Formats: sequence, C-alpha cells, structure tokens
Amino acid sequence: MQQAFVIIAGGGPAGISTALFLAHAAPGLADRIVVLEKARYPREKYCAGGVGARADKLLASIGVVVDVPSVWLDGIAFRAMERTTTVREGAIGRVVRRIEFDHALARIAMSRGIRVLEDAAVSAIRPFSGGVEVDSRAGVFRAPALVGADGVQSIVRRALGFGSTRYRAQAIELDTEPVDSDLPRDVLLFDATNRQLPGYYWDFPTLVDGKEMVCRGVYLLKTGANDPRVEIQDILSEQLQARGLSLSSFRKKRYAERGFEPHRPVSRPHVLLVGEAAGIDPVTGEGIAQAIQYGAIAGRYLARRQREQNFSFTDWPRQVRRTMIGRDLVVREKGVSLFYGEARPAIERFLLDSPDFIRIGLQHFAGKRWSRRAIARAGWGALRYTARFGWDHRPA
Repeated sequence: MQQAFVIIAGGGPAGISTALFLAHAAPGLADRIVVLEKARYPREKYCAGGVGARADKLLASIGVVVDVPSVWLDGIAFRAMERTTTVREGAIGRVVRRIEFDHALARIAMSRGIRVLEDAAVSAIRPFSGGVEVDSRAGVFRAPALVGADGVQSIVRRALGFGSTRYRAQAIELDTEPVDSDLPRDVLLFDATNRQLPGYYWDFPTLVDGKEMVCRGVYLLKTGANDPRVEIQDILSEQLQARGLSLSSFRKKRYAERGFEPHRPVSRPHVLLVGEAAGIDPVTGEGIAQAIQYGAIAGRYLARRQREQNFSFTDWPRQVRRTMIGRDLVVREKGVSLFYGEARPAIERFLLDSPDFIRIGLQHFAGKRWSRRAIARAGWGALRYTARFGWDHRPA
C-alpha cells in the first residue's frame, strides 16, 4: 500500500490541472500527488476540442503552456431561422485534439514531479476514518483526500453515492474535409436551426495529423422530463448531405456529457468532484476550459486544506459557486429553459439581431474584460426582446 496526500482519479484536463495548481500552491507536495489515469497516453478522447483562451491564460499564470497543433479562433457564428450572425473579437481561443492536448498537459505535470500513473484504472474506493483507500491497476493507495476527475462515467461519483443528475447530454461527431460552403477557419459555427433538437449542430475547424479538417457534430441535451425523441445521427446525416458529404464515408464518434446542477452534492468528507464528474455547461456542453478552471480552484483549495489539516470539504460547493466558473455554471443552468424552452424563438431572434450579446460571450470565452458599451447595448436589447415576448404571450 502506498501513501499520498491526494489521489486524483482521472488524467484529463480537470485532474491534471488540479495536480498542477496544487503543486504550484504547495511545491513540497508535488511528489505526494498521485494521478490515476485508466488509459495510456496518448489516448483518444472524443471532444470537439474548443478551448477558450481563458483556459490558456489560467494555465500560463502558473507557467504552463500546452504547445500542440491548434486552429486559432477569432469569432463564432450563430445560425437559426435561415440567418447567420458572425461576430469576431480576435484571439478568443483555439481548437485542439484531445489526444494531443491531454498528453502534453500530463507530460508537463510529470516534469514537475507529479506522479501520473498510466494504465491505472480505479476498481474500488473505501473510506476510512483518516481518508480514502483506492484500489487501482497500479496498486493500492491511501490519502486524506480524493479528487474525482474521472468524467461523465465517474467511478468516484458512483462508488460514493453522489447520485444521478438531471442534465445528461449526448453528442456525435466526425471529421471531414472542408467544403466550399464552410465558414472561414477562424470561426466556430453553432447551428440551432432544428427546433426539434434541444441542442445544436456544430462545425469546428480542426487539424488531424497536420491536415486541415472540420469536426462536425450534433449536441443533444436531455433533462429526463418529457425529452423529445431525437436521433442525432439522422440530424448529422442531413447536415452532411447539405454539404455534399455522406455520413457513411466517415468514422462516427459518440459520447455523453454531464450538465452542472447547482444543488447537487459535489463533495463528501475527504472527497471532492471536479470537471465533468461534477458537471459542466448544460447549454453548450463546453468542457475543456471549465475543467481547467475547476482544477485551478481545487488545487488552491486543497493546498489550504492541507495547511489547516481540514478535509471535511463541507465548503467545497460554496467555494465553487463563489468563483467565476461557479457563477458561470449557475447562469448557464438557469439558461436551459430559455434556450430550449418556450422562449426559444425569441432567444434566437435576439441572438441574431444582437451581436453585442454574442460579443460579451466571446469576451468571456477568451477571458477578456467585458466591453461596457457592448454590455449596455446588449442589456437594452434584452429588455426590448423581453418586453416583446411578454406582449406576444399576454393572457387573452
């Protein structure tokens, strides 16, 4: 049996970021941080790969630069009602391949003395009076703290009885060559044209083995209550056909996501959850930047708890909600009923007509200071559309 200060289940962006920020806050603990990754790097991870620049800025604050092939982004396009609104802000982020990004991030952690163990799937978790004991393919470990950073199928979440969540999402994606109708490669496309879909279709420019490609996919949010019957593969097929492409010509990749819910537990004595194990943005499914933000908070939090020798973690949910990532997730969770509910047509018109609102979103994605002028214009536009929606839905 091996002793550690913290065991981190999962070697993706949330888990490795937690380790990096903890080691930065408490350098003496670096060799007592154990990350258990079930696969071996480089390992495939299905994901569209969009990383907001706020994540790179956060990593850079502790001297971490993840240098991998990337498509650099300046803006996004929103499509609905046979219209497209494109907004550019400049340097908002990039698109990466997780097989490369996760591997590079893990190598940086290893170079800083953190123990990142591959082929180390967790098989059992046993709480005891002083912490947690974890069985893995790499051996048995004991520590006063365990971090569940093991994604949507989190064994930590299941083993310790955190319970199921309301918001679950499904996604399907594939990589194709570019076509003439594609938007410029510095723009992400979100297409909400299909009103039967609580979600959207996307086109993200990407690089596959150095070749310019486009990641195309469909995101479907499920709430567990009267969910519409939607086959995302059929929607993807229709979108491909409109671009002169055939679904059967490409390798399809399916995966699931977990949406954040403010009142669900994300900690137990000696255990806390981060990243998708805790929950990410249910409206868009954005995950990488949020995982890194979770990790930054968790790393610093664990350093404080180590100094205080307090591992009850009762205040972890409050710590999350008090930060930018927590406030952001609360707002987005509240936005589910707006984006995918009765007000959806009004929301779509507002977004199409209100580039300033989209610009604020871009500035947030990029980690830039919000423009006061854009906030004022977006706020005025939101008031007008709210009034119009209320008038159109007044009692007869």
